[in-house]
Amino acid sequence: MEVDRVDGRTPNQLRPLACSRNLLNRAHGSARWSQGDTIVLAAVYGPKAGTKKNENPEKASIEVIWKPKTGQIGKAEKEYEMILRRTLQSICHLTINPNTTTSIILQLLPCAINAACAALVDAGIPLKHLAVSICCGLSENGSVILDPTKVEEQNLQAFTYLVFPNSVHSVVPEESLRVEGEPMEHGIITSVTRGAMSVDDYLNCLDRGRSASSKMSEFLRRNFQSKVPDDSSKAA
Repeated sequence: MEVDRVDGRTPNQLRPLACSRNLLNRAHGSARWSQGDTIVLAAVYGPKAGTKKNENPEKASIEVIWKPKTGQIGKAEKEYEMILRRTLQSICHLTINPNTTTSIILQLLPCAINAACAALVDAGIPLKHLAVSICCGLSENGSVILDPTKVEEQNLQAFTYLVFPNSVHSVVPEESLRVEGEPMEHGIITSVTRGAMSVDDYLNCLDRGRSASSKMSEFLRRNFQSKVPDDSSKAA
């Protein structure tokens, strides 16, 4: 049984995508990522000399600073910082600029990961590969929907944020297209679930999310290959 969505999309349809880079003069790299009405601005500062306390000076350090729209940072925001930091560390070459710290300032999951990747590229930070993130939700009647809006998300039985390595049709070298021996199209970097869902429902979300990630990877490839830094071409 399918869900009637307020914006008229099908369960498997993404919102329009747009990405602009090199927006902030004082940041070393920046990007604005939007999916429909959801917009995230990411700023990258660094690499700066030195790492924080308890960090390995033989590697580069990634610092994520979460900026909520209103109020103070709470437990949820601290968790988002940890998720983002671990995700971004996994795709950055940490041995190229040892004993440095790169700071990334942003808000909102999962769009924050997409925006952060674009901003890291804009800043020239060495990456092993790119990553794309998508949210997949389970409605009360058991239907799976992709890329829910904030209103839809509040009415879901459960949802999961999924981060995939960029597909083989990407802008990274082919030798980087494997994750621990597996082809990149079979890999997953991060999974964060809210609410309860069965294993079968989760695997269904995983399949839907992986299929959508290939479309997002193609959008990123076109955007990064554009000669105009602030390209905002759309993808359905």
